[in-house]
Amino acid sequence: MRIKSVQAWWVQIPIETDRQHVSDFGRLRTFDAAIVRIETDDGLVGWGEGKNAAGSAGQYGTLCHLLNHEFGPALIGRNADDITFIWEDLYNGVRSQTAARHGHSMPELSRRGLTIAAISAIDIALWDIRGKAEGKPVWQLLGGRKADRLPAYASGGWADADGIGEQLLGYVEQGGFQAVKMRVGVMDGRPHVSAERVRAARKALGPSVDIMVDAHGTYTVAEAKQFARMVEDCNLYWFEEPVVADDKPGMADLRSSCAVPIATGESEATRYAFRDLAVLRAADIFQPDPAFCGGITEAMRIANLASAFNLRLAPHLWAGAPCFFAGLHICAAAPASVIVEYSLGANPMIHMLSSDEICVSDGMIAIPESPGLGLQVNEDIIEKYARR
Repeated sequence: MRIKSVQAWWVQIPIETDRQHVSDFGRLRTFDAAIVRIETDDGLVGWGEGKNAAGSAGQYGTLCHLLNHEFGPALIGRNADDITFIWEDLYNGVRSQTAARHGHSMPELSRRGLTIAAISAIDIALWDIRGKAEGKPVWQLLGGRKADRLPAYASGGWADADGIGEQLLGYVEQGGFQAVKMRVGVMDGRPHVSAERVRAARKALGPSVDIMVDAHGTYTVAEAKQFARMVEDCNLYWFEEPVVADDKPGMADLRSSCAVPIATGESEATRYAFRDLAVLRAADIFQPDPAFCGGITEAMRIANLASAFNLRLAPHLWAGAPCFFAGLHICAAAPASVIVEYSLGANPMIHMLSSDEICVSDGMIAIPESPGLGLQVNEDIIEKYARR
């Protein structure tokens, strides 16, 4: 089962004008991702995804170049089953053989960012291939699943104080969600404006629906503490990315002074960054993004870290279909996982790339049963929206 070809595309799908939203990332007019296709010499095809931005907030030309002209050619002829050691070889680069002999990582200087995003895309595709080769869903290869359906939360929430209640109630009614997430932070200008929106949301939803808030890392520590104090009576499920990911000590300071659980990790790559979060006691919930943290392989290592430190796992899944399906398998197989993110903003990269409908019913989402990721990719969409 040797790798025959690797092809990546910058796929850019327009978002209808009436479904566009505005946040601290600006107005999202398209949804972008690097989608990769790996084929073996016996005809098996695996799909993966790498990302370096949120929606249209970034460019994917460089990531696709890395996949098509550097990492991809290095994989030709390799056994597609060597998932772990392909990961390590790409991470360690020219020192991969030395690192293997000595039993510890010796990564290249560019060991984060686009490098890990490219490894993520390849890794997801290789797990897809392995599952198809063995006729098993990925969760079964990872050791089994905790349930055939998992709770999901509706991710969105950009409306102002006058409209946020109606917006979030619409999410609840759409899929029977018992948990919803709304955005806060500098998009509102001042912390008290975000707090007013949160209080309006709690008033509309009542006490039985869980509310998460996501600041996208835009507060200072002082602002995050101020906001947390103003909403301490709203019984929040978690406070996500309160401060920039680079300020882990600041996040630890916030967590120690705040009663709301702290969730973070969508901006982090590899188990090493999550180890630091755990050791610093900076988070309660880990949120690795499979298309950025290092793929399924690394996400499961991060899940094991969460379990070892008595923390929880809720992957960041605002992404395209390959990343989202990878997240479903990770959540199913990881004992520390608690809930699945399901975007209720415009996300054509999930729904248009998948030939099968993806939906939530009674607040629960089904875990794929088909071999590999269980994703049937609509290749016509890639052909139509790939940037040339």
